[in-house]
Amino acid sequence: MTSVAVRRTHVPLALAVLVAGAAWLVAWFVNQPAADWLAYDVLRLDRGSHLGDAVAFFLLDVPKVLLLLTGIVTLVSFLRSFVSPERVRAALAARGVLPGTMAAAGFGVVTPFCSCSAVPLFIGFVEAGVPLGVTFAFLVASPMVNEVALVLLWGLFGPAIALAYMASGLVVAVAAGLLIGRLGLECYVEDYVWRIHAGGALSLARPTIEERLREAWRSTAEIVGKVWPFVVAGIGVGALIHGFVPTDLVVSLGGRDNPLAVPALVALGVPLYSNAAGTIPIVEALIGKGLPLGSALAFMMAVTALSVPELVILRRVMKPRLIAAFVGTVTIGILVVGYGFNLLIA
Repeated sequence: MTSVAVRRTHVPLALAVLVAGAAWLVAWFVNQPAADWLAYDVLRLDRGSHLGDAVAFFLLDVPKVLLLLTGIVTLVSFLRSFVSPERVRAALAARGVLPGTMAAAGFGVVTPFCSCSAVPLFIGFVEAGVPLGVTFAFLVASPMVNEVALVLLWGLFGPAIALAYMASGLVVAVAAGLLIGRLGLECYVEDYVWRIHAGGALSLARPTIEERLREAWRSTAEIVGKVWPFVVAGIGVGALIHGFVPTDLVVSLGGRDNPLAVPALVALGVPLYSNAAGTIPIVEALIGKGLPLGSALAFMMAVTALSVPELVILRRVMKPRLIAAFVGTVTIGILVVGYGFNLLIA
């Protein structure tokens, strides 16, 4: 009787999880056609026009990013309820500063997250007590380098360029993590982040699956509820740039005759938003129009690792001085990569 009662109490929960998962998948797959339908059929904007492309981009990316945030935060919150903070610290921090930083950067490479959706994992690392510099190595590597981008670069430009891209991204991530770790900037993480304990009340005993799921959803509602207005605002800026900045302008800014080409492209890439795989077609088009490879990679890294949506989300967990340190460190690394590739590949 007891087992039957237990099963009955879990049937509604299991059904709710299945329905929520199915709804998430449906929303994900209809997002693209729905955005196009709203922009070009309902609003009657011209396909290929500046305004039409900007509106379509905004209608596509707002639900996409919010879906990613909701799904990833829920999944991460649920999974981390099975792993104690002590085990996380042991896996990363206890290795030593350099090995832990390198391990976090390597973990970032194999997690196919965009800059916005990597932030919840960053928060989870901070909550678990992982050193700040180690968490920053992950935060930089995850959007900057991923396996999809590596495969696409391998197919378009060959293994040498793909591996050089991966190595340069890892170097930037590890260097940023080591530098920020040495600066001792933990006091510039927002106070409420330190008050969130991984697992919360569930760490007192063996929680049931239902308790884990409810706590995961509570954590998701809290985090997404804090950041969604900033995400929408950041994507709005990115949509304007996406729709109204022509690729010819990017090429003219990034030509070899311009000694400030690399920093100009980095500055141009910051307001944009995409993941590394999503920028590959843009990079291919820009290189095809004559943009040097180093400038193109610097532009791609700026788009993926220094996007406005990521920075506005980070503002909810970091104080301005820590964000400035993050932006400055990553920018210097990207500039070195851009100028280095341009010098090596004339």
